[in-house]
Amino acid sequence: MTASIRLTESLKRMAGSMLSIVQTRLELLANELEGERLHFEQTLLYSGIALLFFGLSIMLLTVFIVVVFWDSRRLLVLGSLAGLFFIAGLLVWHASRSLLRKKSKLFSASLAELSCDRDHLTP
Repeated sequence: MTASIRLTESLKRMAGSMLSIVQTRLELLANELEGERLHFEQTLLYSGIALLFFGLSIMLLTVFIVVVFWDSRRLLVLGSLAGLFFIAGLLVWHASRSLLRKKSKLFSASLAELSCDRDHLTP
């Protein structure tokens, strides 16, 4: 009987340890998700504000250049600036597509910890 009691206690401790490991890993995963969400929101906010100010400065610069060349070549200047802005937009669009294609490192810490756990538990 004492052997079966010891076996039962050992199994209970092992199950408790496994549950503790799973709980810790889930908490780590939740922390990573929260951190990634906060980082994304902050990046989105700052990017939006920067785009607003860049857009305003580009508009004012365009108006300034057109006013400078108003008497001589205003249509040429407007066409050139429109082409320049179009090319810049294409370059930024291409850069954003390449950023979206990059593999995210989300859950990398959790996956590494789970891999270590698996290595420790396999004989």
